[in-house]
Amino acid sequence: MDIRTLCLGILTLRDATGYEIKKVFEDELSHFYEASFGSIYPALNRMTDDGWIIGKAEAQDGRPDKKVYSITSAGRMAFMDALDKKPRKDRIRSEFLAMMMFSDLMTPSRIAHLIDERLKGLATKIAELEDCPDDRGNGEVSRFLRGFGHAMYVAEQNYLEENRHLVEAQALMAHAAAD
Repeated sequence: MDIRTLCLGILTLRDATGYEIKKVFEDELSHFYEASFGSIYPALNRMTDDGWIIGKAEAQDGRPDKKVYSITSAGRMAFMDALDKKPRKDRIRSEFLAMMMFSDLMTPSRIAHLIDERLKGLATKIAELEDCPDDRGNGEVSRFLRGFGHAMYVAEQNYLEENRHLVEAQALMAHAAAD
């Protein structure tokens, strides 16, 4: 799904500001999708122009008005049409894995450091998911998404712990040959 479709989906759950939509990307969707304000707000503007959503200004005490977006019937139909399509193939983008591709050009200590940092980050993500209350978000759907994210992070953690020797050994051999 593209950013517009995901924003529409979020707006089927509840009316929201751009900031609140960004929070959904940072919370429920963070395991498998990223979106910045720089992509969310242009998508909201295009969907407003297309008549899929409307934005209403709401006054706030001592602060500028906030814009709350609501999905229209045309937007709901566009979202339902998107749900009828076959999902595209998942794409994984990982700078870490790209760096591992060239691990034979790095020192063994650099590789160990990268893997150790990755493992620390995974441990943090796993702990956050385990500490996340079940009443957040969209009930059982949120539990499903958190569980899926947890399973992916645990699988990555296990893989790195069990297989780090492959890239570390390659780097040792490459550096021994260079000496």
